[in-house]
Amino acid sequence: MRRLFPVTDQTVPTHSGGSPLGARGEGGDAAQDRERGREWDPERDRERNPERDREWSLDELADAYAYPEPGSGSSSSSSESGRGTAPEPGPGTAPEPGPGERRPWLRANMVSTLDGAAQHEGRSQPISTAADMRIFGTLRGLADVVVVGAETVRLEGYRPARARAEFARRREAAGQGPAPAVAVVTAGLDLDFSLPLFTSPLVPTLILTGAAAAPDKVAAAERAGARVVIAGDGMGVDPARAVRALADLGHTRLLTEGGPRLLGQFVAAGVLDELCLTVSPMLTVGDAQRIAGGPSLAVPQRFALASLLEEEGFLFGRYRRP
Repeated sequence: MRRLFPVTDQTVPTHSGGSPLGARGEGGDAAQDRERGREWDPERDRERNPERDREWSLDELADAYAYPEPGSGSSSSSSESGRGTAPEPGPGTAPEPGPGERRPWLRANMVSTLDGAAQHEGRSQPISTAADMRIFGTLRGLADVVVVGAETVRLEGYRPARARAEFARRREAAGQGPAPAVAVVTAGLDLDFSLPLFTSPLVPTLILTGAAAAPDKVAAAERAGARVVIAGDGMGVDPARAVRALADLGHTRLLTEGGPRLLGQFVAAGVLDELCLTVSPMLTVGDAQRIAGGPSLAVPQRFALASLLEEEGFLFGRYRRP
């Protein structure tokens, strides 16, 4: 894996004339080859810089994808659409974090083909790769909670997050439990509560639903061991209220893995802080969903590129709300 674009800053030359961590930018091997009148050759680049394509350790990935420190970065509870307009306070609004307290940070992790498909035959696995799954596991290893839509739970056969020894020390130091909780967003609670996600999670599964959810379904979820969290006044879930409700439970490092409709709701509500997007070098055609679905925004939201990694043609980008 090579870093093409370091966090926030343009690539700068190193003392040896190459670019840091394999960036192919000004001052790197591409520039050297251009000065010598040669086309850039990836094989020659690998011979010169064998470290560039090595497999990154999970610790390195965890450092690269670390959540903002307390008191830094933007906040989904204090800005609207990245433009610095605070939402009107209302019932259930979480108080502003004090000095040194962590703000909720909602990160999405999605994969897309070159032609915009977020799935192939209803699942994301066929367009993924081993490096993508390493980043997938790393992002889970950093999160307090994984937020996912009920349809994705059904289609992808979601299981509870597991404890991983590689992240145990990091999670303990951050005051986190052994594994992230999974929070399922659902209006109708049309879920199979006999699945391991509900019967044998390391951390009790959360159900995010509306106040008008059917009482018998709520009771069935609670009998299965799930914790039901009300995050809406009607049948559905209000995205901003869901973020606040999770933060009130102590979950401020938020990760959503979709599906597209849920991500579209987070985007439309202006509560998405960061998008981790894997661009798969595949073409699928067909009518698969994009990574986010729903009505178009009146004004497109612009995110800033924070970092870009590459491995075997797959691009792993991180985009943050300005």
